[in-house]
Amino acid sequence: MDAPVTGEILRVFKELPDPRGNNVRHKFIDILTIALCGVICGAGDWVAVVYYANQKKAWFESFLELPSGIPSHDTFGRVFAKLNPEAFEKCFVAWMNTLVQLGGGKLVAIDGKSLRRSFEHGFDRSGMAHLVSAFVAANSMVFAQKACDGKGRELDAIERLLKLLELEGSVVTIDALGCQVSIAGLIVDARADYLLQVKDNQPTLHAKLQTLMAEAVLEKLAGWKADYFEETNGGHGRIETRKIWVTWDVGHLGALAKLWPGLRSVALVERTRRIGHEVSVEKHYYISTLDGRKSARQFLGYSRGHWSVENNAHWQLDVSFDEDQRRIRKDHGPENFSRLCRIALNLLKNEKTAKCGIKTKRLCCGWNNDYLLKVIAG
Repeated sequence: MDAPVTGEILRVFKELPDPRGNNVRHKFIDILTIALCGVICGAGDWVAVVYYANQKKAWFESFLELPSGIPSHDTFGRVFAKLNPEAFEKCFVAWMNTLVQLGGGKLVAIDGKSLRRSFEHGFDRSGMAHLVSAFVAANSMVFAQKACDGKGRELDAIERLLKLLELEGSVVTIDALGCQVSIAGLIVDARADYLLQVKDNQPTLHAKLQTLMAEAVLEKLAGWKADYFEETNGGHGRIETRKIWVTWDVGHLGALAKLWPGLRSVALVERTRRIGHEVSVEKHYYISTLDGRKSARQFLGYSRGHWSVENNAHWQLDVSFDEDQRRIRKDHGPENFSRLCRIALNLLKNEKTAKCGIKTKRLCCGWNNDYLLKVIAG
C-alpha cells in the first residue's frame, strides 16, 4: 500500500492473517483499511461501510489496489465473521502498546459489556455477544478486549486478559465478579497491584469485612494502622459525599488474610447521595495489595476511577457508535466489528486538535480526508 495512510495501526494490520482461502477477488489489506475508515467516519454496519467507500472510491483508488473495485457488504460480513478474533486482538494490543505505556501506578479497569442486539433470534438471546475490556483510565482508552460465553461468565475472559497484558507496576480494579483468589494470584504474578470489590459472592469475606470495618469506624481508627478521607461534590440538584476508611491491619481477618495473594489492605467506601429530601447510602468493601505508601484519598481515586470504563468507554460506544443497536451477529462478526469501533474510539480520542466530541470528530473525518488521515496517523 503506497498510501498517504501511514498510521501505525494499518502497519500492524499487515501482520493479520487473511481468513480466506485462495482465488480471492479483493486484497485483505484493502478490506481492513476501508472497514476502519468507514467505522471512523460514522458507518454502523457493513452496508454503510460500502456506501461510504463508494462515495470515496476515487480517494481510495489513489492508494489502495482495489483489483475488483469496492467489495460488497456481503464480502465484508464474511471476512470479519471468519477473522480470528485472537489474532485481531494481538494486533490491537501491539498497536496499543505504541500509544499507552502501562505501569507507574496507572489504573487498569476491567469490566464487561453486552452487545445487546447481537443475538440471532428474538426468542433466543443466548447468542448475544459479551466482551470484557481493559480500560486505561489515565488515557481514557480501551487497551484490550476478550469475548466470553455470556453475561456472568466473564471469569475466563478476565483471566485471558490478565495473561495478555504487561501489567507490571499498574493497579488493576475489577468489580465483585472478579474477586477470586485465582484472579488475585494472576495480578500478583504480573507484579501489579489489585483493588477488588467484595460482595456476597464471597460471603465469608464480605461478612468479615463488614464486622471489621464497622469496628474500625466505631473506634474512629484509634489504635489502627489506617487512614481516612472524605469529599463532597454535587450538581444538578444532587449532593454526594464519599467517605473512605482504609486499614493495613489485615491480620484482623485471621486465616482469610492468608488465602488472598499479596493482601495488604482493606477498605470501606460509603457514598451518601442527597437529591432534594431523598437520601441514599451505599457501602462498598474492597481488598487490595496496596500498602501504606498509598493514602485513603488515592484509594478512593482508584475506586472511582474504575467506573470510568462505564463513562468513557461503554457509554461512548453506545452513544457515539450505537453499539447496543447494532445487528451484526454472524460468527465472530459482532466481536470484530466491536473491536473496529474500539480502535476508532481510541484513534479519535488520541487526536487532540479538534475541540469537539467523538460524534463530531467522526463527522469531520467523513467530510475531510486530510483530517481522517491525521486521526489514523495518530
